Amino acid sequence: MFDTTKKLEISPDDVALIERALETQSKILRVEASAGGRDATDRLNEVKRVLATVSAQRDRDTGSRRASGGSWTGFLRMMGQTT
Repeated sequence: MFDTTKKLEISPDDVALIERALETQSKILRVEASAGGRDATDRLNEVKRVLATVSAQRDRDTGSRRASGGSWTGFLRMMGQTT
């Protein structure tokens, strides 16, 4: 098969902003879908798929940075999320 993915240079702050926007959109679509909107259910599934992809890539990139020494910022972010 052909690889149709493209790589973008996006800062970690931009990725976090995109994730928050997708999470907000999924909440809105979840309400619409629960009201019986079939189109909302389809869009919700698309948004959830993209959000999972973005999160997985971010986690993979974060993991490779940790393996190469990491940073205090990443460590503090991780600690803030676990508390």
